[in-house]
Amino acid sequence: MALQWMIMAYVVAAEAVVAFTLTLPSPKLIKSRIVSFVSLILQPSLFVVPFAAFQLLDIYWKNEHRLMCSGETCTAIERDRYEKSLYKAQRNSVLCVASCLLYWFIYRICKYNREIERMEELEKRYKDE
Repeated sequence: MALQWMIMAYVVAAEAVVAFTLTLPSPKLIKSRIVSFVSLILQPSLFVVPFAAFQLLDIYWKNEHRLMCSGETCTAIERDRYEKSLYKAQRNSVLCVASCLLYWFIYRICKYNREIERMEELEKRYKDE
């Protein structure tokens, strides 16, 4: 059960590193190479979105069917376990949303960089005419 969240955490960390690398200022040649490499990786790494959506649905289902621990019927240990499970669910939800948002950020950054390159080429052609 914890393996899927460890995978999700590593994916979020990798996406954050890629997004950070894409936003660093660098020479045009290096930037274009990085953007083209990341663009090639984007399509196969799209699995992150349905995986995160499935995990969010799993969290929702578990939240709806969780035993409620309120009132005087619960012991302190049961209450602590209940609160701990809520915190884990919230953390995992943040991981899922972060993975989807970071994927979208990376996609948009790559798309903007490709559009900038295309516009620079177009401007260069118009100047040559």
